[in-house]
Amino acid sequence: MKSTEIAALFVEPACEHNGKHKTGCKPPKPGSTAGGCAFDGAQITLLPVADVAHLVHGPIGCAGSSWDNRGSRSSGPTLNRLGFTTDLSEQDVIMGRGERRLFHAVRHIAERYHPAAVFIYNTCVPAMEGDDIEAVCRSASVAAGIPVIAVDSAGFYGSKNLGNRIAGDVMLRRVVGQREPAPWPVDYPVPEPRGHDIGLIGEYNIAGEFWQVLPLLDELGVRVLCTLSGDARFAEIQTMHRAEVNMLVCSRALINVARRLEERYDTPWFEGSFYGMREMSASLRQLTRLLDDADLTARAEALIAREEAATLRALEPWRDRLRGKRVLLYTGGVKSWSVVSALQDLGLEVVATGTRKSTEEDKARIRALMGEDALMLDEGNPRLLLDTAYRFRADMMIAGGRNMYTAYKARLPFLDINQEREEAFAGYSGMVNLAEAVCRTLESPVWSQVNQPAPWAHKG
Repeated sequence: MKSTEIAALFVEPACEHNGKHKTGCKPPKPGSTAGGCAFDGAQITLLPVADVAHLVHGPIGCAGSSWDNRGSRSSGPTLNRLGFTTDLSEQDVIMGRGERRLFHAVRHIAERYHPAAVFIYNTCVPAMEGDDIEAVCRSASVAAGIPVIAVDSAGFYGSKNLGNRIAGDVMLRRVVGQREPAPWPVDYPVPEPRGHDIGLIGEYNIAGEFWQVLPLLDELGVRVLCTLSGDARFAEIQTMHRAEVNMLVCSRALINVARRLEERYDTPWFEGSFYGMREMSASLRQLTRLLDDADLTARAEALIAREEAATLRALEPWRDRLRGKRVLLYTGGVKSWSVVSALQDLGLEVVATGTRKSTEEDKARIRALMGEDALMLDEGNPRLLLDTAYRFRADMMIAGGRNMYTAYKARLPFLDINQEREEAFAGYSGMVNLAEAVCRTLESPVWSQVNQPAPWAHKG
């Protein structure tokens, strides 16, 4: 990837702060890949595309250390669960055999697994060696008879966030716009004359949680052409240019995709969230407003009223048990504010939230929810997290899996909110799941036991 192309991804015109000050999108500096490199970010973005073979071109450690580190689920093909790598060795580098190994790897995958396409992820070693993976892709595509697409995302290019944007840029340049959507099914439950087509950007179907939202959109007659990339198919990505509206779920990762689809195809977009009752309803309202359909708007309001009433009834047994409990939230991106909203809907008090991976727009939403004096943590080192928890008398910590042992060593109840989790928290039904999970964590008898003095502590 050319240095000018990488530099262009650091400036995002659609984000006022990123465009003017490059906040959150700074060029790489030593240590910038800690917590995820560009290769990791590109793979996270595209790995949920279920019918594609994802081939890592590099040493086997690149594939082994990062494969399937996100709990994204598929309703169909599971080819993306298989790990493919060229497994470059020292001899391959010395003898210059990287391109040949890559070509034969693609042919083998195509003949045995018959994928819809092959995505080749370039890593540090072949990038430094100078392998021409674009030329290999062209030759392999002709030989295999399927699209073979290079995702040039060597780890030393920069951070995980840069890798997210590189992957989105590749999809825009090489995949989107190459196919027309399938006709609407005759028996699809939509009003005459037809429904509406939308796209979702930055939605990864973690723990299958988007499946809790999709039935509501189906009921409204809103068809999701593609989610980039949760439970996606290669052919669906090719049709994204026909969406009437795009909803951006994670702006930090793929705001460049939403902005360029608007520039190229005049597709309006907005940033929303499916976490929390208020945000779920707000996203549906914003979606119908942009679709500009009075009948759809009326039906959406009726659906929102029905679902909110049902959710409030389902939450009654939990809200009294949760009201007034204090939570330390440490996550990032869209969850830094959307999960705050969900927790507040449950009657919980959020004493602080993490903003390490958040944009200035995310922080503005946090202030709107928590007040101008909201405590935002840019770093998540164990000492800072525990000092904050003790200072504000937090009853539990909600964070990513890497913070789990910090909480456990402090004998503090902990709930995983990030991509490794197994529970779905999105949508109206996800609110009930979240309430149950928080109660189950807080009320576990283990916490009262581990916080008691040891039996031998009182012996003389």
